[in-house]
Amino acid sequence: MRESGLGALGIIAVVNGLVGAILAFVGAVQLQRFGASIYVANLVGVAVIREMAAIMTAIVMAGRTGGAYAAQIATMEGNEEIDALRALGISPHHYLVMPRVAALVAMMPVMYFYACLVGLAGGLLVSIVMLDMAPAVFLEQLRAAVAPTEFYIGLAKSVCFGVLIALAGCRIGLRAGRSAADVGRAATGAVVAGIIGVIALDAVFAACTNVLGI
Repeated sequence: MRESGLGALGIIAVVNGLVGAILAFVGAVQLQRFGASIYVANLVGVAVIREMAAIMTAIVMAGRTGGAYAAQIATMEGNEEIDALRALGISPHHYLVMPRVAALVAMMPVMYFYACLVGLAGGLLVSIVMLDMAPAVFLEQLRAAVAPTEFYIGLAKSVCFGVLIALAGCRIGLRAGRSAADVGRAATGAVVAGIIGVIALDAVFAACTNVLGI
């Protein structure tokens, strides 16, 4: 859990803080034309909490943790460590895969909540600098705009993304060859599969929530 979550807090803060700031900047530039700059808080709140915090955190974890899972397991395959586990009657899936999946699934909601805070802080900072908006006004507008349902949707996404990234990385690692080149290909394949899977799964979430009207 330490390797999957705590080690990634720095890059998650940078990425989500910049995403929140960019959303606020673009929203401020466009909404100022219509005299509706106060709705920047609505835009940042809904976009960060419902979509961007979960997606950007998942993409970071796919590149950082999913690739690491695949490389670690592929290296063990090359060193015949997995063969040794099987010879001892120990299931690689129980010994190697399940702890990694459980760790990432447990940490993803924590990192999602952290990403939401950092993303909203980035949006607040840009709103204060560009629009001279008082923090109390931003927070009040945010409270009115963001329903608890938005947070629950983002939280559910983060858990599903964690399962997908961990399973993809471990599966690709277990199916890798035994050479050094195979380790590199496994890591690359896990990153690509994780990112594509996250975006595809988010599209499924968007379609399902649209059908359900939430």
